[in-house]
Parts: sequence; structure tokens; C-alpha cells
Amino acid sequence: MKKSKKDKLMKAGWRVGSATDFLELTEEEAAMIELKIALARDLKRRRQSKNLTQTQLARLLRSSQSRVAKMEAGNPTVSVDLLFKSLLSLGVSPKQLAKIFSSLSTA
Repeated sequence: MKKSKKDKLMKAGWRVGSATDFLELTEEEAAMIELKIALARDLKRRRQSKNLTQTQLARLLRSSQSRVAKMEAGNPTVSVDLLFKSLLSLGVSPKQLAKIFSSLSTA
């Protein structure tokens, strides 16, 4: 958010903060959400780079297209385990998974 917009909102009596503040998340909860989002984005990017449709990836994973859509959207019902399994199924190495972890911001 631009500083001028933030200042204007605060001047009007609004409190400005992050989603973490609003939801009162712990650092650990915020880190898990950030990790899931990073994994979901990487899954979508890799699927697209391999020119696979969600349906084709679903067949590879023995899942459904709607489940793949939920994985890529970072749906809270999707486990980190499933995201890992899906990325590994696309040929992602443990070293590449570690790179995803290392790309996360640290608070």
C-alpha cells in the first residue's frame, strides 16, 4: 500500500495492519500459510511449464481436477504433504523444495 493512502486511512481513523495482525496469527501460523502459498504457486508454475492441464496433472496424481485447482489456489483443506507429493511427482528434487523454503521471507 502506498504511504499516502495509508496516511489518509489512518487520518480518517482507520487502523492499518497486516492479515497476520488482523487474524491474530502466531509467527508459526503465518509461516505455515506463507509456505503453503509458495508451494501452491510453484506447483501451478511447474504444471504450466510442462504444458499440463489440471486434469492431466490430476491423472498423474490419481486425484481430481478440482483437487488440483484447490492445491493451486492454496485452499486450506489441502495438506502440505499433498503439495510436496504433487511437486515430487512433477520431478521436483528435494534441493528444489529447499529452494522454495529459502525463498520465504523471515520475520
